[in-house]
Amino acid sequence: MIKIVGLGAGEINQIPFGIYKLLKNSEHVYLRTKEHPVVEFLALEGMGYTSFDDVYESHDNFEDVYHEIAQTLIDAGKNEEIIYAVPGHPMVAESAVQILIASGEEIEIVGGSSFLDDMFTSLKIDPIEGFQLLDATSFDASQLSLRQHLIFCQVYNSDMASNVKLPLLDILPHDYEVYIVTAAGSSKEVVKKVQLCELDFETELNNLTSVYVPPAPKDLLLQEFSSLRETVAILRDPNGCPWDREQTHESLKKNLLEETQELIDAIDNEDEENMIEELGDVLLQVMLHSQIGEDDGWFTIDDVIKGLNEKLIRRHPHVFGEVKASSPAEAIAMWNEMKKLEKK
Repeated sequence: MIKIVGLGAGEINQIPFGIYKLLKNSEHVYLRTKEHPVVEFLALEGMGYTSFDDVYESHDNFEDVYHEIAQTLIDAGKNEEIIYAVPGHPMVAESAVQILIASGEEIEIVGGSSFLDDMFTSLKIDPIEGFQLLDATSFDASQLSLRQHLIFCQVYNSDMASNVKLPLLDILPHDYEVYIVTAAGSSKEVVKKVQLCELDFETELNNLTSVYVPPAPKDLLLQEFSSLRETVAILRDPNGCPWDREQTHESLKKNLLEETQELIDAIDNEDEENMIEELGDVLLQVMLHSQIGEDDGWFTIDDVIKGLNEKLIRRHPHVFGEVKASSPAEAIAMWNEMKKLEKK
């Protein structure tokens, strides 16, 4: 049995009494990290422990760290019940715990308080408005939903702060205000407002630090596909543009031809700046036809994208399947073969 315990988000008075008694009366506990405010207190009360801090130093990526931690715990728990304690709550941002769950080993989650409740209180935000939690060590910029409240956890040093800052600077202005929150809900809580460009210049970052990014206003999100879709829908709305409202698939055919020809001219002239505009005009035609389809109840842009995505995957078995293609000619041959099968 592996009993997984949450150490809470901060000080000893923030953890439930039952968990405090369990840890205080334990002779030995495995810790993901000893760098937590309650560990020193519990050690003084007799709790012995083994921390996995040295495992972080022995690997180049976090995935290997978490797999080694999980395997060590599985081996240790084969003949006896062991306790594994993690910061916060075991089910929030704990990859090794997820590996243990997937392993099929007998485990028990004993809870603990997550830092999130204290973050919401400190920042005075309501997650019902839309909320996203991201790991600063591994997030992908494509995950960002900047219309929601964003909280990045594990911003424990300037490198992690840079991981957060640089992708955001591609979208948000350099002076966009974000919040650095350390030890939320504890007597040592610090909430500091800084400009986005200054995020990784802060020196007071540690294992209890998170970064909060407030929802961005619509005028800063014009590059998002959802924003374009909303704009086209407004144009076609009963209170929108009279010209856009009266267009049909038939009436727009000439526009699609004209915009396509203008794009071809831009390509022929190697005018990349004009290509951006003309590609946008062609995309507008796609969006208008899709919006007309949605208004008429026949199809939406989601159907268009889904169909295209399915086709691309289906017609590239040499990329998404087991087939091999060593040349462009072989790739085209596979495309045409898949196309023939589809037609049947």
